[in-house]
Formats: sequence, structure tokens, C-alpha cells
Amino acid sequence: MFRGVLFDLDGVITDTAEYHFLAWKALADDLGISIDRQLNEKLKGVSREDSLKTILKFGNKENSFSSEEFAALMKRKNDLYVTMIQHVSPTDVYPGIQSLLDELHHHKIKIALASASKNGPTLLKKMEIEHYFDTVVDPSSLKAGKPAPDIFIAAANQLHIPVSECIGIEDSLAGIQAIKASGAFPIGVGDSENLGKDITLVKRTSYLSFDFLSQTWKKNAATAKN
Repeated sequence: MFRGVLFDLDGVITDTAEYHFLAWKALADDLGISIDRQLNEKLKGVSREDSLKTILKFGNKENSFSSEEFAALMKRKNDLYVTMIQHVSPTDVYPGIQSLLDELHHHKIKIALASASKNGPTLLKKMEIEHYFDTVVDPSSLKAGKPAPDIFIAAANQLHIPVSECIGIEDSLAGIQAIKASGAFPIGVGDSENLGKDITLVKRTSYLSFDFLSQTWKKNAATAKN
């Protein structure tokens, strides 16, 4: 039986992806770079630094800013985003997540937040679900962001559980790649076109439950034995 669940935030627990997009778009517009939702797909699950690098490269301006100016641009984006998320509340928790957290807590399964968002703790508090989480990984403490496995390995370590005994839940390709590389068992929220055909997928978070996670884990264990 799995002993821990490692959650991504955006697209799994709630959806602040729209706020991220609007904040990045506002910053990009100021820089004379026009970004669209197709480019935004490449930013999902990726760190703030790597997202800005992607945008600047897209606009052929990757060498236009000093390290100090680059840091200032990241701060501007985050300030915009933080202003936008002030209205997040418990009603923004995705369908099925509250009950899943209740079930995991009841069955004494450890819970971690493994999100690239440095605003994760603030958002959990605003949604009034922070008490479910045994640990929250600080993404700024990591050497590499997703798709590197660092954040999921750190989450398992902070739970004091082998990563191989954890389930990771993600909605981005970078996140799924990170879970696979870490040795945790991946479950994706989305479709095979974006996340791959070799993992367990649910179309919506409302399909996630303790029973579903348990059955999927057992099925995978049986397949591995064969």
C-alpha cells in the first residue's frame, strides 16, 4: 500500500493557471512580446525563472536583461499574480479534492505539496486546507525544477517515506516527467495527448478518491510482479 501522496497545486488542487497566464501576459506585453495560450502550456508546472526564460526566448530577448533586471521582472510578475489571487477561497478547491484529503487523512496517508509555486502555502491557507498537509516543499530550496525529480524526492524525504511508496498527482507533462524520474507512481489529471499514454489518467479531479488510488496502486503492483 502507498504511504504518501504528493500533490501538485495548479490544475490539481485548484486552478490558478489563468492568473499565472494573465500575469505573464501583462508582463510580456510590457516587454513587447505577444504570448498566447499555446505558449502558456509550456509554462505549466515550470518554475518562475524557467518560465521567464521561455518567454524571453520566444520574444528573442533572452540576452536583453542583466541578472538584476531579470530578477526584477520575476518580482513584477509575482506581484501581479499575488494581487490576482487575493480572492481565492475554499470555493476554489477542485471537485473531489476536499473529500480525497479527508479520506487520506482518515487512512493515515501522509500528504505533501510538491508545487513549483512559491505561493503554495498562501493558497492552501486561503482555501482552508493547509492543515491536511504534513509538509510543503519550498521550490526555492531545490537545485532544479520540474521536469527534474528534485521536488518529489524532497517531498518524500520531508515525509520520511521512500519515494517509491508515494503517489504523485500532476496535470502537466513536466510534472509527470518529474514524478517518473523520482521513482514515485504517477497519476495524471488530463488527457493522453498532453500527458502520455503510459500512465494512469483521470479526466477530472472528481474521479480521484482513496479507493481509486488504492485500486490503481494494487493493479500497478500486480503488473510489476508479472
